[in-house]
Amino acid sequence: QLHLMESGGALVQPGDSLRLACEFSGSTSDAYAIGWFRQVPGRERQEVSCISTRDGEIYYGNVVKGRFTISRDNARNTVYLQMNSLKPEDTGVYYCGAAPLTLGIEAMCAFLEHQYEDFGSWGQGTQVRVSS
Repeated sequence: QLHLMESGGALVQPGDSLRLACEFSGSTSDAYAIGWFRQVPGRERQEVSCISTRDGEIYYGNVVKGRFTISRDNARNTVYLQMNSLKPEDTGVYYCGAAPLTLGIEAMCAFLEHQYEDFGSWGQGTQVRVSS
């Protein structure tokens, strides 16, 4: 079980960049899939990107490919999401979620996306708003 805490959300203009951070604590010696998911009111949580703490394998959701970069700093127990060329449709609450690594990273990301109400460890979310 991990405890997760997000930070870095802000109000930015279209085209700007932003970096989110997810600091995790707990059973950090175990292998996890940790990812970023975003949600807007009235819609389901959507996968953004996930990374394996075991070997750094990465998966990106289709909506952010080429614009966002996920990375990890094992020494700081932190996963980052670098977001470039932000668009108004990137607006939402960004959640950090984690689950023990039992499948490939793409499958783990999909699992967390669809089962977030019942499974995984989640942070409280950080608000990102992209508006001119």
